[in-house]
Amino acid sequence: MLGKVEDNRMGTVIIPEGYKSCLSTYETQEAIGMIKNLMQKKLCMALKLKRVTAPLFVDPASGLNDDLNGVERPVTFDIPDAKMEAQVVHSLAKWKRMALYRYNFHPGKGILCDMNAIRRDEELDNLHSAYVDQWDWEKIITAEDRNMDYLKNTVTRIVEAICNALDEVKYQYENLHTELCRDITFITSQELEDLYPNLTPKERENAFVKEKKTVFIMQIGDLLKSGERHDGRAPDYDDWKLNGDLLFWHEPLQCALEVSSMGIRVDAKTLDEQLTKAGCDERRNLTFHKMLLNNELPLTIGGGIGQSRICMLLLQKAHVGEVQASIWDEHTLEACEKAGIEIL
Repeated sequence: MLGKVEDNRMGTVIIPEGYKSCLSTYETQEAIGMIKNLMQKKLCMALKLKRVTAPLFVDPASGLNDDLNGVERPVTFDIPDAKMEAQVVHSLAKWKRMALYRYNFHPGKGILCDMNAIRRDEELDNLHSAYVDQWDWEKIITAEDRNMDYLKNTVTRIVEAICNALDEVKYQYENLHTELCRDITFITSQELEDLYPNLTPKERENAFVKEKKTVFIMQIGDLLKSGERHDGRAPDYDDWKLNGDLLFWHEPLQCALEVSSMGIRVDAKTLDEQLTKAGCDERRNLTFHKMLLNNELPLTIGGGIGQSRICMLLLQKAHVGEVQASIWDEHTLEACEKAGIEIL
């Protein structure tokens, strides 16, 4: 059973009835460190990645920042000594592709970095925070790799890395009883709408993931037959026909938990089409977009994997604030304290 406490000014918090963390606060912090170390190693091995250092902010004129769903406002600040403004990154999707070009990587090899971001327009709840921490990765591929089979194979490798990390964490903490399904169900966003035409996209996700447990929803960003999108996607990083979201069923909250958004990235042709579809033709004049339209950048696949989301999933936490330090409204803090949910 779930209980809900709402604050109309800030966010919504759900309190699972009878919830109690399997781990103490000390054990939780220890386990977070273990998970982050394990996941970095397993992702690098599974996807043939090298860890690199990534920026916290970028030059707005470069076109390297991402506007995610197309409406989020970046945090902007001035740097007087450089006589310029900077934007805190929303994600590193385009920066990573440029980095692979600059670092002279070759097909089959890629990079992994820690991505830390501020998303000021996020609606705060059990799963969403204004602070975002991800493993961001990107790998060079060939033109022949730009297909659904390659995407599915990559998703399978990521799920194996997550499940193998869980096995090691459970060995360390015997009172942790998390169970994840290694068998992935692949479904397109249109197939999902056809299955549940009367539900919202989030309701569809919950209904389907509750049944299948581990799901990859493909082809996100374009219009469905209904005239609506399953979810928004910026037009200049994922190919909307070759992307998707990875979700696991999360028992404490009885909901689908998205842990990764990823995809094969746009080539020159797809970028041209998607910029026009999205009404973003003005971006053609930005440095990144010019290079891509001129076929100067490598073909890539990449994505982000939420660090706090993975910790929530593996440690069976009810609130993201149990595994990351952020800012929450007083109503949320009071509700969590009353329920014995320890916010960091």
